[in-house]
Amino acid sequence: MTPEQVLSQSFTLPNGSVIRNRLFKSAMSEALGSRDGHATPELARLYRTWADGRIGLCVTGNVMIDRRALGEPGNVVIEDDSGLAALQTWASEATHGGTPCWVQLNHPGKQAPKGLNRENVAPSAVPFRPDMQAFFPTPRALTAAEIEGLVQRFAKAAAIVKQAGFSGVQIHGAHGYLVSQFLSPHHNQRDDEWGGSAEKRRRFVLAVYQAMRDAVGPDFPIGIKLNSADFQRGGFTEEESMDTIKALAEAGIDLIEISGGTYEAPAMTGVKTAGTSIKDSTRQREAYFLDFAAKARQAVRTPLVVTGGFRSAEGMAQAIESGAVDLVGLARALALEPDLPKRLMAGQAPRYQVRPIRTGIGPVDRMGLLEVTWYTKQLKRIGGGLPTRPKTPALWVFCQFLWAQMRAGKRRKPTRLRAS
Repeated sequence: MTPEQVLSQSFTLPNGSVIRNRLFKSAMSEALGSRDGHATPELARLYRTWADGRIGLCVTGNVMIDRRALGEPGNVVIEDDSGLAALQTWASEATHGGTPCWVQLNHPGKQAPKGLNRENVAPSAVPFRPDMQAFFPTPRALTAAEIEGLVQRFAKAAAIVKQAGFSGVQIHGAHGYLVSQFLSPHHNQRDDEWGGSAEKRRRFVLAVYQAMRDAVGPDFPIGIKLNSADFQRGGFTEEESMDTIKALAEAGIDLIEISGGTYEAPAMTGVKTAGTSIKDSTRQREAYFLDFAAKARQAVRTPLVVTGGFRSAEGMAQAIESGAVDLVGLARALALEPDLPKRLMAGQAPRYQVRPIRTGIGPVDRMGLLEVTWYTKQLKRIGGGLPTRPKTPALWVFCQFLWAQMRAGKRRKPTRLRAS
């Protein structure tokens, strides 16, 4: 088959849900929520654009489960059904034409910039590396009661996502956010039932999955985005990731998206930092984490997605034909070119190539946060009905981001994280 024929094939999940083609829109933070954390017309317009672009399966940007713990200004937050009407509008547009759209649920843990939240929390009070401590505060360690409360927040948010009319839900267990922090021996230095061994570090993600499953029933799809590794010294390893994948598969997870890295070691963006350089062989094969996915395929039959590095229809089709993955994940390319799936399935090349974003300031350029911020700017343009601007200067975007953080921090009052 030609690459476009491979990508145009449908795929059926084990629960019977049908995905119309093999192109998977991976989560990107849109920062288009209202001041009170509700969905907006801009979000609806953005996701209608991707639905019209014929993506096979669409996953939203990280929707937070606690308004006291945002990852960036403009996050949508689901704590209760107060924003249900707006969520229903978003879901209706995002699923236009039969497009499945899943909501990614997240808690940032320690990975939230200074000034945004009154305090950051994490499994343990482990600071960021020295050159990033000016941007990220040292978190407070969660109590056991707070951890139990967060598990229930994930479950409640999942139930509301289903009620709103979305097609599924994804747990964000990658890129250094809270679930990822629990899995990492670097970030999770607890010695209670939530840490101290690889099995105990996995307890949080398994508890979140089970609570969500209980809340949405057996047929509503639940997936997870999971690191193949953290690419940090003393962090989450490939061996631990493989064991986590096996445990999630046994628990009944519907889909596993494989990525890697954190803000401190942003391997998911292809940025070179100490210990995270991408091999030439990987660049030629395009996908950053395909070797790991091939190993995972030997261990589990759960459907797999790899996100990161794909540049051409040929590279995407080869990944699928290899049997290592069932879907190919796209993110930044869709922020530049929202109708890319149509082009790829018509045998046309992408208009733009994704390249690392640089300000020329070393510590800033080594943070995954810069990539998130720059592409968020492109999503805002699409949500506003405007064309993307691939040549937007990175430094200008970063300065705007810092100003927004300061303004958001001034609007917040001190509060202590409660157990539920």
